[in-house]
Amino acid sequence: MPLSPEQQADIDASRANAQPTLRAVSAGMEQHLYKALPVLDHGFVRVIDYMGDDAAICQAARVSYGKGTKSVQNDEGLIRYLMRHWHSTPFEMCEIKLHVKLPVFVARQWIRHRTANVNEYSARYSILDREFYIPERDALAAQSVVNNQGRGAALEGEEADRVLRYLRDDAMRCYDHYEEMISQDGQQGLARELARMNLPANIYTQWYWKVDLHNLLHFLRLRADAHAQYEIRVYAETICNVVADWVPFAYKAFEDYRMGGATLSATALDCVRRMLKGEEVTQESSGMSKGEWREFEGLIG
Repeated sequence: MPLSPEQQADIDASRANAQPTLRAVSAGMEQHLYKALPVLDHGFVRVIDYMGDDAAICQAARVSYGKGTKSVQNDEGLIRYLMRHWHSTPFEMCEIKLHVKLPVFVARQWIRHRTANVNEYSARYSILDREFYIPERDALAAQSVVNNQGRGAALEGEEADRVLRYLRDDAMRCYDHYEEMISQDGQQGLARELARMNLPANIYTQWYWKVDLHNLLHFLRLRADAHAQYEIRVYAETICNVVADWVPFAYKAFEDYRMGGATLSATALDCVRRMLKGEEVTQESSGMSKGEWREFEGLIG
């Protein structure tokens, strides 16, 4: 289970302690506030706090012009314009603070996005729980033969059983030794900051992660993509559902222009124009490399 009874009691108490406020609130986000959304086998994402909504994005965008522009362009249209033309600062007016429980190897991918404020559970001061990410059988796959950082065919039968057994046994053995090394039973015990180095990368950690909407959408564009590693993608997809309820106009524009859209190089755009005129364009006549041409063909179908 991702939450202990104590954690659930704390969440219930936080949700029950409603406070009147004069600040702008998002009805969709209020439904998510404090709730833990389960991810993987022991992980979760929960919203601790947030600031702003769709109206805050528009308010920031209109600050140079005043209220006079509101009658000219509605909020949704303005947000779509901002997204379409890559105006980033209005989206930075919204922020979100998440509590995330995730495997260490996922956290090391996640932390590459250096545009957030992060405070992680410290294994120097505290003892980590005996919780490890063990994939479902259908998530086990061989190394891709065409992509050095991707997965290939699924493992099946005895091979899948062997891998799962190794993952479980090795994780438990490492944790047994971790407990033994930090034990104070009749001896001094190894310092926690040293004992932790024996733990595998699939053990769970936790952090608070605060980020503005502009940088969050950049994170989601990369990590919710079908090519992202499954274990981080499921976290991104969970956050996508939260953002869609928080800022529905902004998220719809993000889906259209970032997730569902594409950027063409000047060379690729020239090829499209030539094709529309009826010219047969090949890789040799396109001016693109083989890799660029392959991606271009995949894009235009």
